[in-house]
Amino acid sequence: MQASRRRRSAMSNTLYYQPVQKAEAYYLPQFQTLDSHLSGNHSIYHSPSTTSFSSNGSSICHQESQTYLSDVRQSPETNYGSPISGSCITDDVNDFMHKLKELETVMLGPDSDFLECYDNSLSSSIASQEIDSWRQMMEAFPRRDLKQVLIACAKAVSDGELLTAQVLISELRQMVSVSGEPIQRLGAYVLEGLVARLAKSGSSICKSLRCKEPASFELLSYMHVLYEICPYFKFGYMSANGAIAEAMKYENRVHIIDFQIAQGSQWVPMIQAFAARPGGSPHIRITGIDDSTSAYARGGGLNIVGQRLSKLAKSFKVPFEFHAAAMSGSDVQLENLGIQHGEALAVNFAFTLHHMPDESVSTENHRDRLLRMVKSLNPKVVTLVEQESNTNTAAFFPRFLETLDYYTAMFESIDMTLPRGHKERINVEQHCLARDVVNIIACEGIERVERHELLGKWKSRFRMAGFSPYPLSSLVNATIKTLLDSYSDKYRLEERDGALYLGWMNRDLVASCAWK
Repeated sequence: MQASRRRRSAMSNTLYYQPVQKAEAYYLPQFQTLDSHLSGNHSIYHSPSTTSFSSNGSSICHQESQTYLSDVRQSPETNYGSPISGSCITDDVNDFMHKLKELETVMLGPDSDFLECYDNSLSSSIASQEIDSWRQMMEAFPRRDLKQVLIACAKAVSDGELLTAQVLISELRQMVSVSGEPIQRLGAYVLEGLVARLAKSGSSICKSLRCKEPASFELLSYMHVLYEICPYFKFGYMSANGAIAEAMKYENRVHIIDFQIAQGSQWVPMIQAFAARPGGSPHIRITGIDDSTSAYARGGGLNIVGQRLSKLAKSFKVPFEFHAAAMSGSDVQLENLGIQHGEALAVNFAFTLHHMPDESVSTENHRDRLLRMVKSLNPKVVTLVEQESNTNTAAFFPRFLETLDYYTAMFESIDMTLPRGHKERINVEQHCLARDVVNIIACEGIERVERHELLGKWKSRFRMAGFSPYPLSSLVNATIKTLLDSYSDKYRLEERDGALYLGWMNRDLVASCAWK
């Protein structure tokens, strides 16, 4: 085995990012081209085979390192007024290709902490002819189909066939690429997860899986690019806002509880809409819930969100209050919500409930506890936006297949907007998508925080908590369809059983619905 060449890679959790609206340009920085180098202070995460779709990069296994857990729930947010700098890619084309080659080399090279230990345990029992016979196995895959090799490797990992997995991992290193076809790019991060999963049972690799967070302005730049090139998050926030605006159109005092407020800019169009309401705006109060660990990306605490939303509301002559609840959504209790008599209540669960541990993880079952607590408040409307994927309680191998299918669609959709060699695309996928993939594949128990459920399961949870469906606005649906017209015609929007689904070709990716 060759000596290891380590790499770090910072990830960011896309699904927490909130849109940067044109209306708030007076205090939001414009996106700028990322222009620094791959090397230097760029966040890297030491990995056995590749690098790592989500929040700021750190450990992905559960043994010694806990950094990944503490970071993965945090939501990237806008660092207002910060200059954009420090990307992992350079502007010079030749230098860019050189740095890209470096990235792939360190990303796909073996890690000695894992492989040397692995080799020592196998060297006495593996003869060279056996290795050759395993390599011949690769000929069975038609046209060296990367997807099928990834699946075969995951099956070997699932079945505990370590030698088969090792051989397939070696082959996969030659097949994946961060600048190739969508499946090659996704394959690099999937391979990361598979090797990390193996390391968890046979080596001390977790000790070296550490990653420094990217600077907040870098992270937000990546997230802004993803938000602009894909309609998934715009769809989610627009559908939720539409349901809340419809429910509150005759109310004089409105209280919105957002369980993942992030930068809060998703409420800018809501404040504007209320300002234009015939008869004048209602009094608006927003309770923003957000894990304090995300303050690094915002450049400070939740008071920053409150100050900026208050400034915006004042400019539109909208009566406004902001209530901060700096805590993880799982820790929220009734007394943290600042409920006041005489207010019409709306609760927003956008891309956040799948991070709450349920009965399969914790006896406290925060996922259902929060729904029962919210129902006890008698809200006018509760909005739910989640990825349409089944990774919560599924066993490893079916979970792997689901993850591969889901993110293949997402990587293909990105391919329609940004060229494969585009430096921004590489940053977006590496920092905004890879970590979720690794977490789903490599981790179990409380350390696996990416636990998506299909909308059918979410509906069951809401009904068990006492909710009934709230009809979606046809006007909002038409607005979203107009939004999709500016993207690829391969995106599709469907309304089924009172919910909206946004998909790529034949794969549903995001679902949105409302309850009362």
